[in-house]
Amino acid sequence: MRSLDLVVLVVYLVAIAVIGLRLSGRQKSAKDYFVGEGRMPWWTVCFSVVATETSVLTVISVPGGAYSGQGFGNVELAIGYVIGRVVVATVLIPLYKRGGFVSAYQYLGDRFGPKLQGLASVTFVVTRLLAEGVRLFASAIPIKLLLDEFGVHTSFLVIIVVLTAITVVYTYLGGIKAVIWTDAIQMLLYLGGAVLAIVVLTGHVGGQGFADALDAGRFRLFDTDFGFAHILTSTFALPTAILGGAIFAMASHGSDQLIVQRILATPSLRDSQKAMIGSGVFITFQFAAFSLVGALLWSYNQGRTFGELGLKSSDNLYPNFILHALPAGISGLLVAGILGAAMGSLSSALNSMSNSTVSDVMHSFFRRTPSDRTLLRLARVMTLVWAVLMAVFASAFSDSTGNVYLTGLTIAGYTYGALLGAFLLGRLVRRANEIDSVIAFLVTVAVMTFVVRGVKIDVTTAGTTTSAGIAAQWLVPIGVIVTLVVGGALSLFHRPPEREPATALDGAAAGGAARP
Repeated sequence: MRSLDLVVLVVYLVAIAVIGLRLSGRQKSAKDYFVGEGRMPWWTVCFSVVATETSVLTVISVPGGAYSGQGFGNVELAIGYVIGRVVVATVLIPLYKRGGFVSAYQYLGDRFGPKLQGLASVTFVVTRLLAEGVRLFASAIPIKLLLDEFGVHTSFLVIIVVLTAITVVYTYLGGIKAVIWTDAIQMLLYLGGAVLAIVVLTGHVGGQGFADALDAGRFRLFDTDFGFAHILTSTFALPTAILGGAIFAMASHGSDQLIVQRILATPSLRDSQKAMIGSGVFITFQFAAFSLVGALLWSYNQGRTFGELGLKSSDNLYPNFILHALPAGISGLLVAGILGAAMGSLSSALNSMSNSTVSDVMHSFFRRTPSDRTLLRLARVMTLVWAVLMAVFASAFSDSTGNVYLTGLTIAGYTYGALLGAFLLGRLVRRANEIDSVIAFLVTVAVMTFVVRGVKIDVTTAGTTTSAGIAAQWLVPIGVIVTLVVGGALSLFHRPPEREPATALDGAAAGGAARP
């Protein structure tokens, strides 16, 4: 009975909010609210990073992609992600921990000045608003299917609003501690759901199903088509996945406050590095698990197309299996796992956007440093503001029919290159000053908007030529190059800054007090 599934979901939603609040304790300051006073265990932070970046995009899109011919291309992509995280762990994390920051963009403020810090923060929250809007909409897909099965017909907007409201409860009161602990629990839930689905599917298809999927290329790991057009446009072409994926991970995990904030919640540099690199290992395992689900679903459905299965898009494949092929109660548990992924990424986004708004934007408007009580109150208010805006943006994607995972990557391509480029400009070009960095940042965003929306490449497949955009993984290195070239060229027209950048950073480390 579908009523049992609904009972499971209601119990889960109530339990996760209560657990998050119980584990978070009472928040006493803005720093406690944003980074938990830097006392969170590295393994919970590791799980939180995984849950934050995984979201529903991975849970429902990766199986559909594996089913439709991508094979285990996401595992290939994860190899590049691991390489990028190792670079972030060794190059960027020491800067943040040494400076005692609660925001990644405070480094840009110390290196260049408040204008770039504020600009980077605004860019982050706008990009995150759009990307999380895609993720939040994706989370409503399986819930709507479940409610339709039960005879309760409602809109995506209603589902989005309810899901956001429940997530806000523990995010608003519990801060980063509640977010990290609930993320860890939710990761175990949705990953356990994937393992359960693999067990059930294996029971249906047996060894022959594995063999059929292997023969059909559903277990293909590396895309070895080295055609130039294919490399530029395909997310899973080998150079794109490894090299482009590594640079993309450097941006997403080194310059995106969504991830950096979690890393800064650990007590030491070594713990931060373990959490960062460990998250790459878990992501690789997750990609493999969800890709295996897709490959086995291909055998289970005997290779029928999405249209023949009566599905609107590839993103409906896994939710459809959960609702129609699993016993009542088990279906509810797996949908709860999908909800866990949705709420994990949503709560992380709300807390990090509030952090960046208060620490990087609002802080610059105060002539005197506000009290901890004032900053904590502002942090909670901004959590509510961003929650409302998130729900509004998510509803705008209700007509989407494409793969939401790739949509999310493309949105990040507009700004990730400028963000990572700003950090590298500060580290590599000593002559660059604040004006150079701001101009380079703005030029890069403008150039990347043109590249994403206007540059198309003709790709010929099986005798058919189509126009495709540049793969999301190449958007970041293109943006980084533009930032470094523009910023570096501008720096040649003036004297070097009187103060060495390293001095400012070392002063922050030695002086002690980190800004909230």
